Amino acid sequence: MSVHLTELLSSAPPYPRRVVCMTEETTEVLYRIGAGELVVGVSGFTVRPPEARKKPRVSSFLDANFERILELKPDLVLGFSDLQADLGRELCKRGVPVYLFNQRSLAEILQTVRVTGALVGRAEAAEKLAAELTANLARHAEAAQKLPRRPRIFFEEWHEPLISGIRWCSELVELVGGEDICRESRASQGAKGRIFEPEEVARRNPDGVIASWCGRKAKRDKIAARPGWSQVRAVLDDQLYEVKSSLILQPGPAALSDGVERLARIVAAVARGEKLPVPKGADLRGA
Repeated sequence: MSVHLTELLSSAPPYPRRVVCMTEETTEVLYRIGAGELVVGVSGFTVRPPEARKKPRVSSFLDANFERILELKPDLVLGFSDLQADLGRELCKRGVPVYLFNQRSLAEILQTVRVTGALVGRAEAAEKLAAELTANLARHAEAAQKLPRRPRIFFEEWHEPLISGIRWCSELVELVGGEDICRESRASQGAKGRIFEPEEVARRNPDGVIASWCGRKAKRDKIAARPGWSQVRAVLDDQLYEVKSSLILQPGPAALSDGVERLARIVAAVARGEKLPVPKGADLRGA
């Protein structure tokens, strides 16, 4: 190979080496496949892994500090969903390579793990992580077969308006042995298609309620005081639970590991007529 050609081909690395992640799940994937050193900027909402919080915070979910991102000289920016489309467009206009994922289902989350790894030249490690997460889901699905019944569950990701669980949450509820009473809404791409009147959810009479209000602590009194909810089975039996949004509302490894673990404990308790304890300082029961 000529010196001139070598110089031309060395102007960029074979794979990205400076990655900005505008949401948490791709950050977690990169760290879990041993590529955490590639991450040069993260979302301000990043929780997992804790060491990633030491990286420069360059975005929220709907906003980004474009100048700060450019200062980091990324050769790849990763984002999520149509809600970050404008952020991605602006970065593209400024010459930054951007990949926006749009995963909603469990299968798409696993695909995102694989693609994230492939983008940085770590396909084998990403495949191993996807296999590990898949095996964990299979373990929970097998355990669900042994439950005495399939309890009726309402998963809510917001309270005003009342929004049912996004597709991967709905799928996880059913995987661990529950029956999602608002299953039909999970086909909706956006939250608007998952809004329910409180009276309608009360009419469906869930045995258990799992709240995960994005970025906010769920409140028992707000749930129990809804119109028509005084006679809802979950309220009467005090089967009201909370799962932290950081564990279940990001479509990545957290939801398929710690998130599904907590859902499984809750659904199993409701199925057996048991009650999990209320964690210290919480309003709702937890797992």
